Amino acid sequence: MFLILGSTLNFLASFFWEDDRQGITAGALVALSTACWLIGLFGLYERLRPAAPRFVAVALPVAVFGAVGGVAFGVQSVHEGLFDVSHATAVELLDERSAFAAYTLFWTAGPLFPLSLFALGLVLAWTRAAPVAVGLLISLGAIAFPLSRISREVWIAHLADVLLMLPFVYLGVRELMRRRRGAAQQLPATA
Repeated sequence: MFLILGSTLNFLASFFWEDDRQGITAGALVALSTACWLIGLFGLYERLRPAAPRFVAVALPVAVFGAVGGVAFGVQSVHEGLFDVSHATAVELLDERSAFAAYTLFWTAGPLFPLSLFALGLVLAWTRAAPVAVGLLISLGAIAFPLSRISREVWIAHLADVLLMLPFVYLGVRELMRRRRGAAQQLPATA
Protein backbone atom coordinates (compact mmCIF):
# COMPACT_ATOMS: atom_id res chain seq x y z
CA MET A 1 0.00 0.00 0.00
CA PHE A 2 2.88 2.40 0.77
CA LEU A 3 4.38 1.95 -2.71
CA ILE A 4 1.03 3.06 -4.13
CA LEU A 5 0.63 5.92 -1.68
CA GLY A 6 4.20 7.21 -2.05
CA SER A 7 4.23 7.25 -5.84
CA THR A 8 0.70 8.69 -6.05
CA LEU A 9 1.40 11.52 -3.59
CA ASN A 10 4.55 12.33 -5.56
CA PHE A 11 2.48 12.43 -8.77
CA LEU A 12 -0.09 14.74 -7.18
CA ALA A 13 2.58 17.12 -5.85
CA SER A 14 3.56 18.41 -9.28
CA PHE A 15 -0.02 19.61 -9.87
CA PHE A 16 0.53 22.14 -7.07
CA TRP A 17 3.75 23.66 -8.42
CA GLU A 18 3.84 27.44 -8.53
CA ASP A 19 5.54 29.65 -11.12
CA ASP A 20 9.02 29.89 -9.62
CA ARG A 21 8.90 27.19 -6.93
CA GLN A 22 7.13 24.01 -5.94
CA GLY A 23 5.31 25.72 -3.09
CA ILE A 24 3.93 24.77 0.30
CA THR A 25 1.38 22.14 -0.75
CA ALA A 26 3.69 20.44 -3.24
CA GLY A 27 6.53 20.48 -0.70
CA ALA A 28 4.37 18.86 1.96
CA LEU A 29 3.21 16.20 -0.52
CA VAL A 30 6.81 15.51 -1.58
CA ALA A 31 7.93 15.03 2.03
CA LEU A 32 4.98 12.74 2.80
CA SER A 33 5.37 10.81 -0.43
CA THR A 34 9.04 10.19 0.23
CA ALA A 35 8.30 8.79 3.70
CA CYS A 36 5.53 6.53 2.35
CA TRP A 37 7.65 5.42 -0.57
CA LEU A 38 10.50 4.49 1.74
CA ILE A 39 8.23 2.34 3.91
CA GLY A 40 7.05 0.53 0.78
CA LEU A 41 10.61 0.15 -0.48
CA PHE A 42 11.61 -1.62 2.75
CA GLY A 43 9.09 -4.35 1.92
CA LEU A 44 10.11 -4.50 -1.73
CA TYR A 45 13.81 -4.80 -0.85
CA GLU A 46 13.00 -7.61 1.60
CA ARG A 47 11.16 -9.51 -1.15
CA LEU A 48 14.16 -8.95 -3.41
CA ARG A 49 16.78 -9.99 -0.83
CA PRO A 50 16.88 -13.75 -1.70
CA ALA A 51 17.51 -13.00 -5.39
CA ALA A 52 20.00 -10.14 -4.90
CA PRO A 53 21.31 -10.01 -1.31
CA ARG A 54 24.41 -7.92 -2.08
CA PHE A 55 22.38 -5.41 -4.03
CA VAL A 56 19.89 -5.02 -1.18
CA ALA A 57 22.71 -4.63 1.37
CA VAL A 58 24.03 -1.63 -0.57
CA ALA A 59 20.88 -0.21 -2.16
CA LEU A 60 18.69 -0.06 0.92
CA PRO A 61 20.99 2.32 2.87
CA VAL A 62 21.42 4.41 -0.30
CA ALA A 63 17.62 4.65 -0.62
CA VAL A 64 17.31 5.70 3.03
CA PHE A 65 19.87 8.49 2.64
CA GLY A 66 18.21 9.46 -0.64
CA ALA A 67 14.86 9.69 1.14
CA VAL A 68 16.43 12.12 3.61
CA GLY A 69 17.33 14.27 0.61
CA GLY A 70 13.80 13.97 -0.77
CA VAL A 71 12.29 15.12 2.50
CA ALA A 72 14.82 17.99 2.64
CA PHE A 73 13.74 19.16 -0.82
CA GLY A 74 10.10 18.98 0.26
CA VAL A 75 10.77 21.03 3.39
CA GLN A 76 12.78 23.52 1.31
CA SER A 77 9.74 23.95 -0.94
CA VAL A 78 7.55 24.62 2.09
CA HIS A 79 10.02 27.26 3.30
CA GLU A 80 10.17 28.88 -0.13
CA GLY A 81 6.41 29.36 0.05
CA LEU A 82 6.41 30.48 3.67
CA PHE A 83 9.11 33.08 3.11
CA ASP A 84 7.92 33.98 -0.40
CA VAL A 85 11.23 33.39 -2.17
CA SER A 86 11.88 31.74 -5.52
CA HIS A 87 13.59 28.39 -5.73
CA ALA A 88 16.66 30.03 -7.28
CA THR A 89 16.90 32.50 -4.38
CA ALA A 90 16.50 29.71 -1.80
CA VAL A 91 19.31 27.69 -3.42
CA GLU A 92 21.53 30.78 -3.55
CA LEU A 93 20.88 31.56 0.14
CA LEU A 94 21.55 27.97 1.12
CA ASP A 95 24.87 27.93 -0.71
CA GLU A 96 25.86 31.26 0.90
CA ARG A 97 24.95 30.27 4.46
CA SER A 98 25.88 26.62 4.75
CA ALA A 99 27.86 24.69 2.19
CA PHE A 100 27.75 21.70 4.57
CA ALA A 101 23.93 21.62 4.56
CA ALA A 102 23.76 22.23 0.83
CA TYR A 103 26.17 19.45 -0.05
CA THR A 104 25.05 16.84 2.48
CA LEU A 105 21.27 17.23 2.38
CA PHE A 106 20.66 18.43 -1.14
CA TRP A 107 23.52 17.79 -3.56
CA THR A 108 24.60 14.43 -2.09
CA ALA A 109 21.56 12.88 -0.42
CA GLY A 110 19.03 14.28 -2.91
CA PRO A 111 20.33 12.51 -6.04
CA LEU A 112 20.67 9.21 -4.16
CA PHE A 113 16.91 8.56 -4.20
CA PRO A 114 16.47 8.59 -7.99
CA LEU A 115 19.81 6.78 -8.32
CA SER A 116 18.56 4.04 -5.99
CA LEU A 117 15.31 3.81 -7.98
CA PHE A 118 17.26 3.53 -11.25
CA ALA A 119 19.31 0.64 -9.86
CA LEU A 120 16.23 -0.97 -8.34
CA GLY A 121 14.46 -0.94 -11.70
CA LEU A 122 17.41 -2.61 -13.40
CA VAL A 123 17.70 -5.28 -10.70
CA LEU A 124 13.95 -5.98 -10.72
CA ALA A 125 14.14 -6.55 -14.48
CA TRP A 126 17.41 -8.51 -14.36
CA THR A 127 16.26 -10.89 -11.60
CA ARG A 128 12.78 -11.12 -13.12
CA ALA A 129 11.35 -10.24 -9.70
CA ALA A 130 8.98 -8.04 -11.72
CA PRO A 131 8.14 -7.91 -15.40
CA VAL A 132 10.95 -6.37 -17.43
CA ALA A 133 8.67 -3.50 -18.47
CA VAL A 134 8.07 -2.60 -14.80
CA GLY A 135 11.79 -2.46 -14.07
CA LEU A 136 12.48 -0.41 -17.18
CA LEU A 137 9.70 2.08 -16.36
CA ILE A 138 11.17 2.59 -12.90
CA SER A 139 14.62 3.20 -14.39
CA LEU A 140 13.27 5.60 -17.03
CA GLY A 141 11.27 7.45 -14.39
CA ALA A 142 14.36 7.67 -12.21
CA ILE A 143 16.21 9.38 -15.08
CA ALA A 144 13.34 11.75 -15.88
CA PHE A 145 12.71 12.66 -12.22
CA PRO A 146 15.82 14.79 -11.54
CA LEU A 147 15.64 16.27 -15.06
CA SER A 148 12.14 17.53 -14.30
CA ARG A 149 13.08 18.98 -10.94
CA ILE A 150 16.20 20.69 -12.27
CA SER A 151 14.43 22.16 -15.32
CA ARG A 152 11.23 22.99 -13.36
CA GLU A 153 9.23 22.00 -16.44
CA VAL A 154 5.83 20.80 -15.25
CA TRP A 155 5.17 18.57 -18.26
CA ILE A 156 8.48 16.74 -17.69
CA ALA A 157 7.55 16.38 -14.01
CA HIS A 158 4.18 14.86 -14.92
CA LEU A 159 5.87 12.46 -17.35
CA ALA A 160 8.50 11.46 -14.78
CA ASP A 161 5.88 11.01 -12.09
CA VAL A 162 3.69 8.82 -14.32
CA LEU A 163 6.72 6.74 -15.33
CA LEU A 164 7.33 6.11 -11.61
CA MET A 165 3.74 5.84 -10.44
CA LEU A 166 2.60 3.17 -12.90
CA PRO A 167 5.18 0.51 -11.99
CA PHE A 168 4.97 1.21 -8.26
CA VAL A 169 1.17 1.00 -8.32
CA TYR A 170 1.54 -2.29 -10.18
CA LEU A 171 4.02 -3.61 -7.59
CA GLY A 172 1.85 -2.40 -4.71
CA VAL A 173 -1.31 -3.98 -6.10
CA ARG A 174 0.58 -7.20 -6.83
CA GLU A 175 1.79 -7.35 -3.22
CA LEU A 176 -1.68 -6.62 -1.84
CA MET A 177 -3.15 -9.40 -4.00
CA ARG A 178 -0.42 -11.82 -2.90
CA ARG A 179 -1.16 -11.07 0.75
CA ARG A 180 -4.89 -11.42 0.20
CA ARG A 181 -4.41 -14.84 -1.44
CA GLY A 182 -2.11 -15.89 1.41
CA ALA A 183 -4.63 -14.80 4.03
CA ALA A 184 -7.46 -16.59 2.21
CA GLN A 185 -5.46 -19.84 2.13
CA GLN A 186 -4.90 -19.65 5.88
CA LEU A 187 -8.59 -19.37 6.74
CA PRO A 188 -10.11 -22.60 8.02
CA ALA A 189 -12.76 -24.22 5.86
CA THR A 190 -16.29 -23.91 7.25
CA ALA A 191 -18.65 -26.87 7.39
